[in-house]
Amino acid sequence: MTEEWREARLIPTSGIRGAAEQEARATSALLSVLSIVPSFAHAVLKPCGAPLGRVRANVESFVEVAFEDKKSKRSPRPDGLIRVSRGSTTWTALVEVKTESNALSKEQVESYMDVARERNFDAVITISNEIPPVLGAHPLSLSGHKLRRTPVYHFSWVRLISMAVMEKEVHGIDDPEQSWILGELIRYLEHEKSGALDFTDMGSSWTSVINAVRQGIVRKDSEDVVDVAGKFDGLIRYICLKLGQRLGVEVRPRLTRREVDNPEERTRGLAEELEKDCTMSAKIQIPGTVADLQLRCDMRARQISTFAVVPASGQARNQTRVNWLLRPLEESLTDVVIEAHGPRRSHAAGISEFREDPREVLPPGFPEITRFTVSQMHSMGMQKTIAGRSSFITSVISAVDEFYVSILQRQRPWSPPPPKYKLAAGEQPAEEETFSSEEIASGEDLSHEDSE
Repeated sequence: MTEEWREARLIPTSGIRGAAEQEARATSALLSVLSIVPSFAHAVLKPCGAPLGRVRANVESFVEVAFEDKKSKRSPRPDGLIRVSRGSTTWTALVEVKTESNALSKEQVESYMDVARERNFDAVITISNEIPPVLGAHPLSLSGHKLRRTPVYHFSWVRLISMAVMEKEVHGIDDPEQSWILGELIRYLEHEKSGALDFTDMGSSWTSVINAVRQGIVRKDSEDVVDVAGKFDGLIRYICLKLGQRLGVEVRPRLTRREVDNPEERTRGLAEELEKDCTMSAKIQIPGTVADLQLRCDMRARQISTFAVVPASGQARNQTRVNWLLRPLEESLTDVVIEAHGPRRSHAAGISEFREDPREVLPPGFPEITRFTVSQMHSMGMQKTIAGRSSFITSVISAVDEFYVSILQRQRPWSPPPPKYKLAAGEQPAEEETFSSEEIASGEDLSHEDSE
């Protein structure tokens, strides 16, 4: 008989019973690691105003802190408290945590804002599985008057996991013990029992919106439509975070300045798009790529279109420009449509047609190509929750990943070749001096200059 031994873990997932214990354990694990791993604390707390910099600061964390509220005769009990001290400066934040599908409560968060103001604390931090559409936005509509006195910062669990992965795997941690401890936190939070869930549900309004699409009666002012639009943006944020983990860079939605400043503007725009075209669209900005990754979900046709607008090379002929675009792509890639754009004219065809002979595909007299739209179609699932291929969430994630891996990451920005040196009349090109592999390997001076 084979013996099975369970590996000891710093933060075990076994024995979790109920939501209260789940939240308490997740809070304690996160806050304790913040106090132990300075680089992770810097990444999480510095944007919240904590005095963390080049000089080492002292990060202390506490759980289930209780305060006496004489006015209401209640005892507010935030899940945690973080105190950062550096020199004579002290920064303190209250922490409220939710796990699983439990949502933050406006009344509860605002009561902690009152506690923070009364005790001259600096901030309130909320953590849950809710993903706001815009980085820096809060999932709750909190009192503007209270926010001016006490700022509130929100982190989704998936964002915290992404930040931990970036610190450990991308930026790197010199101290091996700190690296191992942060790895234990990542392992714990990624476990299904931790309560730090992936994006798993499009919400209770999904079914009614799908029915409205079928009947052609989508209304942008409907609460259900606005709710689904907000959930879609949350899904896009989630996709950016997970893709950023894989790529080791910060991936984010491409938003206008107006949408960043007012997240509700983005939600309204999506609701209007749903009413007009029964579609929801997004742009994803990935550092180092030639173009944004764009997607459009057609709710009526049940299809997802992923595409990118790639600038054409500066080569002389259109045929050469097409070949430059197609050369990095695998020959097995056949379900792609290429649209060539020139001044006032465009022409689209399948990738197989362009591969055979671009001159036969483009109409006679087609102008100089300035850019290409490269697009790929995918089937769209309609289940609102994670349920394999039939899931809307799974199908959108798969479409983005497939397009990036097979198309977008293979494209490179075109740069012109260096100018060619022109010889004067009768001048002969200089012979290049070559060296044997033995001479190069020896490491000796190969300049052949006379030594003094």
